[in-house]
Amino acid sequence: MADVAKVAGVSHQTVSRVLNDHPNVRAETRIRVLQAIDQLGYRRNLTARALVTKHSRTLGVVSFDTTLYGPASTVYGIEQAAREAGYFVSIVSLRTIDRTGVHEAIGYLSEQGVDGIVVVAPQRSAAQALEDLPTGMPAVAVEGGHAGDVSVVCVDQVEGARLATRHLLDLGHETVWHISGPADWLEAEGRVEGWREVLTAAGRPVPEVLTGDWSPRSGYEAGKRLAAMVEAGTNVTAIFVANDQMALGALRAFTEEGVKIPGRISVVGFDDIPESEFFSPPLTTIRQDFGAVGRRCIEVLLRQIDAGDAADSYERERHVVPPRFVARASTKPITGPIAGPIAGPVDGLGV
Repeated sequence: MADVAKVAGVSHQTVSRVLNDHPNVRAETRIRVLQAIDQLGYRRNLTARALVTKHSRTLGVVSFDTTLYGPASTVYGIEQAAREAGYFVSIVSLRTIDRTGVHEAIGYLSEQGVDGIVVVAPQRSAAQALEDLPTGMPAVAVEGGHAGDVSVVCVDQVEGARLATRHLLDLGHETVWHISGPADWLEAEGRVEGWREVLTAAGRPVPEVLTGDWSPRSGYEAGKRLAAMVEAGTNVTAIFVANDQMALGALRAFTEEGVKIPGRISVVGFDDIPESEFFSPPLTTIRQDFGAVGRRCIEVLLRQIDAGDAADSYERERHVVPPRFVARASTKPITGPIAGPIAGPVDGLGV
């Protein structure tokens, strides 16, 4: 910093102000300092800075199975928001989420001196592990249910399922079948809840839930079962699938069995993965705003970090990000004798 100050012809305090983006620096002085920084290839010593400020400017993230679209997109959204806020991110990815694994990951990040931790906790076991976070550690859970005293940021999974189910009923379908995610996933629970809630309120039959594991293969297998039911004469005309990958598998199964989409069955997915608009047919789905989730996580975490020693008494927050309905070609109004649409409008439908 002293070398930069000498080249720029300013004091080292002025260099510090420029580095910290202090407003009380004249524009021409700021330019001169930045040019000196570039000329000398100056980089801050973050370790030394952390010793002085007691902050590492690093946030820890605990996640798992980042090959899945939801967790991977969530981590990416968090990383981008942290970078915009001037923080680095250290990520620990676990093969499986359990209490021991989460505790070990949090312990590892604490030893690295992170300023706060985000835990992507889509499973109930991960949410329960958050009850034993280290005292005074700023933390936020993504999904996480009602994770004890930890602040939570989540997408409104229940409302997303409501939008999907109402859409299909409003198209004239008597009922809606559901291919769900794994039973221990909080997101799967929320989507089942919203689906069942709408059918019950409308006085429609509630079919059995077909359970998948988020993979296209499990959607394919469930699609084969449903196609066989269609062949046997069961009134299956509409399906809400808990994620787009399983919907892709179901679409293939229906195509192989000669069940036309959307002529015979309408299908709605969940997530709006980048490929969903290129499915055959393009998939009607529910979009999750992972960028908004990331930004909200970092905002909440930084408020706790700024609270310092008062963080223990910091009021825990719960932020719910709304989903959005995306209409494409995999759904259409049903023809023939049908039950009427459910009461009330469906917000956000572009149909």
